[in-house]
Amino acid sequence: MIPPLGILGGTFDPLHFGHLRLAQELVEGLALSEARFIPAGLPPHRTPPFASPQQRLEMVRLGMAGNPLFSLDEREIFKPTPSYTVETLLDLRRELGATQPLCLFMGADAFLGLTAWHRWRELFGLAHIVVAQRPGVAGITRAAATLPAELLDELNRRLTNEPEALRDAPSGAILVHPVTALDISATQIRRDLAAGHSPRYLLPDAVLDYIQTNGLYKDTNGT
Repeated sequence: MIPPLGILGGTFDPLHFGHLRLAQELVEGLALSEARFIPAGLPPHRTPPFASPQQRLEMVRLGMAGNPLFSLDEREIFKPTPSYTVETLLDLRRELGATQPLCLFMGADAFLGLTAWHRWRELFGLAHIVVAQRPGVAGITRAAATLPAELLDELNRRLTNEPEALRDAPSGAILVHPVTALDISATQIRRDLAAGHSPRYLLPDAVLDYIQTNGLYKDTNGT
């Protein structure tokens, strides 16, 4: 049986302990082979990142250094066109084959907005969806009444409580897994830095040292 591979995308602008702890807990808790971090180049659903692609790539590299459960994938970061998850998963399928189980990590808020994603229905044929559920945040099942009908239909058909379902098929399941509540956001880190405040202990020291050495996020206007 092939161990599932976890996938965590994002701008990582900058990478912080919330990203790292989520990936650690999902890999260990679900017995995945690894978490592959895939920094986005041009995210289609948000404003462009403040740090350059090379800077964000280096911050991820520094932040995950020494963890054998983490790997870095550069396929999106330098693309001149928007980074769509469905296209990345298609690339991974071509490389890893049809039988490799893939687990796409996302937060509950991202899942609730899934119908806005490019070709979102195709995601289920390419990967399992693993929703990281933090204590005190409304779960996707409790929010079911507010879901679009088409997403609710997918949830009802695919939701499982069994981690073994991630091994039994290469894609198609939705699993909700609890993770530690770390109320850390890249936006707040950038605001702290712009205001001259230290975000130490919210992100790895190596990442903070890189930010300070390169003078990042000093002029972000609090965004």
